[in-house]
Amino acid sequence: MTCRSIQVNSKEEWLNASQWLKDRSKSSSEVEAKVAEIIAAVQKDGDAALIAYTSQFDCQDFEPPLRLSEQDISLAAASIPPEDRDRIYRAADNIRAFHESQKEKSWFITQSDGTILGQRVLPVDAVGLYVPGGQGGNTPLISTLLMNAIPAQTAGVSRIAICTPPRKDGSVNAHILAAAHLLGIEEIYRVGGAWSIAAMAYGTESVASVDVIAGPGNIFVTTAKRLVQGKVGIDMIAGPSEVLILADGSANLNCLAADLLSQAEHDALASAMLITTDKRLAEELPAELDRQCATLPRADIAKRSLENWGAVILVPSMKLAVDIANAIAPEHLEVATRDPWSILPSIRHAGAIFLGHNSPEPLGDYYAGPNHVLPTMGTARFSEALSVQTFCKKSSIIAASQGFLNASINDVAALARLEGLEAHARSVEIRRKK
Repeated sequence: MTCRSIQVNSKEEWLNASQWLKDRSKSSSEVEAKVAEIIAAVQKDGDAALIAYTSQFDCQDFEPPLRLSEQDISLAAASIPPEDRDRIYRAADNIRAFHESQKEKSWFITQSDGTILGQRVLPVDAVGLYVPGGQGGNTPLISTLLMNAIPAQTAGVSRIAICTPPRKDGSVNAHILAAAHLLGIEEIYRVGGAWSIAAMAYGTESVASVDVIAGPGNIFVTTAKRLVQGKVGIDMIAGPSEVLILADGSANLNCLAADLLSQAEHDALASAMLITTDKRLAEELPAELDRQCATLPRADIAKRSLENWGAVILVPSMKLAVDIANAIAPEHLEVATRDPWSILPSIRHAGAIFLGHNSPEPLGDYYAGPNHVLPTMGTARFSEALSVQTFCKKSSIIAASQGFLNASINDVAALARLEGLEAHARSVEIRRKK
């Protein structure tokens, strides 16, 4: 396996050495054109388009209805092993406890003249969640469902709909249905791909439109979310998975390799990189990656990821390591050092930060509680994890007293006239009371 090994002594050297990473963000005009065509077809033909695309790409003999019955969902939930059901419950409890702490309250302030100003926080009315089917529907992305649905429920969203592609026989994986059932979600559609995003955005005969769409998917699903943004809100435009590890001599070589591979196995476009101040780690890690990768079921994917987008970077100081990490702004940042808390204040840009040797990234993917839907491709510089706020909206409240209005009229009218808006000025002046 060829995993880049780089030694840099300054941030400038890193910027010059990292040009290869820019190729990860290349978009495809061909994909966009195909997705735009799909969206137009769904807008025009509704359910008929959904059935046609599902028959073409997912289930050759697909037959309506698109929506699963409550009986189908409950039977699926009862069919999974009890120990799996218990694990889903425990993960859901952790995720819910974390997101409960994110809830914001409406607030008001009262001024001395009686004016009341404030902000009201309300959930959106309806959310659509996309849950990928995994490999042919046989690797159910339960964690994706939990990480998207629970913040929406915590926000207080009254309607949550799930779209997930059917398997070749038309069924949906029982574990996905069980997870939804355990959360009390009964609106589930056997439809996936870009056409399901169009359905949730614009509505069809069977699928009512929503206000916010969340959930990961392939490049076609991601492109569809980008194209419908504005008609609906979306969680984010997410790219391939990423992990960056900062490590010193206290880190365990085997653990570092395992953590890097945990992201490399996602996708051939995934990025897994280590920045270390320890020469021994830098020299020995590539061989350990080779050894562990060879035993993975998804070894081919992980190998391509590491060859194209992986790197072991040796630096002279942890300060430079942090500077490079901030420049990369990774989705996941592990700090595998003797004193990770001393480094935390210097970290400015990362989707999620995992501190210490006992905090591997997969712990966050499934179980710890913080959301695993995170900004990628450097967007952690200005965006953040999916949260309760993703499914809320805020309204400003203004209830002015007569005294406040009278004291403001001259200023408001003058500012309005500077902008050439005479009617604005008269709107306040007509209310002047002697």
